Amino acid sequence: MASGGTTISQGGGLADRYAAALYDLAHDDGKLDETVAEMERLGALIRENVSFRLLVTSPLIDIKQALAASRAALESQGYSPIIVRFVAVVASNRRLNQLGAFVTAFAALVARKRGVVTAQVSTAHALAAVQREQLRARLIEAGYGRVNIEEQVDKTLLGGLVLKIGARLYDNSIKSRLQRLQYVLKGA
Repeated sequence: MASGGTTISQGGGLADRYAAALYDLAHDDGKLDETVAEMERLGALIRENVSFRLLVTSPLIDIKQALAASRAALESQGYSPIIVRFVAVVASNRRLNQLGAFVTAFAALVARKRGVVTAQVSTAHALAAVQREQLRARLIEAGYGRVNIEEQVDKTLLGGLVLKIGARLYDNSIKSRLQRLQYVLKGA
C-alpha cells in the first residue's frame, strides 16, 4: 500500500505503479482534481498532437532532448509542476514511449477510486441522447452505480449493440444473431 492509501491492482503492472504514485502525490498535495483534469488534457495532447505524439513515442530521439522538449512543451501549455515532473521522471526512466499507457492507467485508477464503472458500447449507428440515457438507467438498475459510457460505432454489427462492462460481454448485435443462426443451420 502506498502512502496515500492507494492499493496497487493485483496485476501490479508498470503503468499501475506509475499511476498509483502520481495519484498519491496529487492526493497528498491536495491537487487531485487539478491533476485528474490535466492528465485528461495530456491524454488528448498525445492523441491529437502529432508532433508531441512523435516526441513521446519515437525511439530515435535522444532521451535528454526528449526530456527537454517535453518539459518545454508542457510548460508552454500551462501544465502544473506535478505533471511536468511526472513526465520528466517518466522520460528519465526511459519510459516516455509508455506515457499514453500511464495516462490510461491513471484514468482507470481515478475511476475505480470514485466508484465509476466504464461501459464500452459498440453500435452500428451512433446512439441518440435518449438511447444513451436509457442504457445508463438500465445499467444503474443492474447495480453498476455510476456509469461512464464509451461509445464506438461499428457498422459491421448491422444493428443492436455489444456492451462490455468489466469482465462481462453482452452481445445483442444482429451480426452475432446471424452468426448463431448460421451455426445452427449448419448443424441441422
